[in-house]
Amino acid sequence: MAEKAEDLSLPASVVARIIKDALPDGVNVSKEARAAIGKAASVFILYATACSNNFALKGKRKTLAAGDVFAALEDMEFQHFIPELKECLEAYKHEQKEKRDAAADRKKKQGPSSGSTPSGPDQANPLPVVPGATPPSVVPPMCIDPHAPLDIFGSSGPPSEEFMDLEPCLNIPPHPLEFI
Repeated sequence: MAEKAEDLSLPASVVARIIKDALPDGVNVSKEARAAIGKAASVFILYATACSNNFALKGKRKTLAAGDVFAALEDMEFQHFIPELKECLEAYKHEQKEKRDAAADRKKKQGPSSGSTPSGPDQANPLPVVPGATPPSVVPPMCIDPHAPLDIFGSSGPPSEEFMDLEPCLNIPPHPLEFI
């Protein structure tokens, strides 16, 4: 949390946009006036938050709720803002419900096989399917492809003897240069 009110400020671009939207076309606002309005808005937000927190603490809660903000605005003598803010809150809740419903509809349309795991032949196994080859899930983890480039170990040096054991990989033919 910031130590002082001076440490907190709204972004200048947001303040400028709000000012522009609030005033009729052709009205200019100086840089100092924009800064003063931004600072006043920051102080108002801090004061409204502190008052809202007092109402939450009276209710023995740590989370501020919309009712706390409305009670704080009334306590701060800004009760004439409350009806419009309640309308905005209802519109926000309605919008969020529509988003949740749309997401649920999309999920239902995708069917029961969809979810966090991929489905379908191309999504379940991105590797190409070679007829007669052992699927990757069946190949033991200690197998080394004898046809891989010689630099498969990088700078880590040669693998251990246990790693070099190719016995579990009986379905892989020997490298043609192995007998030279």
